Amino acid sequence: MSAERNLTRKFIFEEADIRGEIVHLDSSYRDILAIHAYPAGVARQLGEFLAAAVLLSTTIKFEGRLILQAQGGGELPLLMAECSNKLEVRAIARGAESATATEFGALFGAGHLAITIEPHEGQRYQGIVSLDSGSLAGCIERYFENSEQLATRLWLASDGKVAAGLLLQQLPEQVTRDGEQRAAQWEHACTLAETVEREEVLNLEQETLLYRLFHEDKVSLFAGESVRFACSCSRERCHNALLSIGPTELLKLLDEEPEVTMDCEFCNTQYRFQRSDFTAQLGDTSSGALH
Repeated sequence: MSAERNLTRKFIFEEADIRGEIVHLDSSYRDILAIHAYPAGVARQLGEFLAAAVLLSTTIKFEGRLILQAQGGGELPLLMAECSNKLEVRAIARGAESATATEFGALFGAGHLAITIEPHEGQRYQGIVSLDSGSLAGCIERYFENSEQLATRLWLASDGKVAAGLLLQQLPEQVTRDGEQRAAQWEHACTLAETVEREEVLNLEQETLLYRLFHEDKVSLFAGESVRFACSCSRERCHNALLSIGPTELLKLLDEEPEVTMDCEFCNTQYRFQRSDFTAQLGDTSSGALH
């Protein structure tokens, strides 16, 4: 394995209507874990969520962000991972401090997984599936099956240092028109991928992994795209959020506290605001009057 990889790469089967994606996250994953002291089981699940968010974001063309959010009744109330169209990722787990479980089912219990696409422009889309498939990969595969979208399979792995994943997706008819042949090609690709070991997904170079699985097929691997940790919070967004509560409530808040702070859960950045930061919007409020 190379020293450092934060990379996702597409590949296609030249003689079948099947595409794929393979992702490895090293420092981009560890940078997120460094912000919060998550228990080992939570940290591993967070890695799988990050890898899955990247893989799913590459299956669609959009400008915005894709969000995976699991809410359940187990030890971990909520885990959320995001990937933007620029392959910037972030993630957070809430209520993770006392979680001791390591298995998916015990951590989340009964609940649901929401897959949300939030474009910069246009309508927000969300799909929901139950968390009863025993793994994140199983839940996502169930979602694609239930929504009658393109057949999709995932293999995810994480060990607290590296997060990785492999995706296969059947494409609309183009190379192969015969239905039985298409089904046989899809089964063939999935059967080969099922032989992959967790350690191989985590540690093998991407070229080596694909050759190990599909060396009997004609597969083209494309150049990689870099993935990095980046939080979308900003002072401007926090400033606008405070303005959105309305001038009366904002002035009341500033009267009670000389300095208002807002903390980002994802990156732990703290933004501080004083009355003077809102003069342009609220006018001179030194006398308590609005202009």
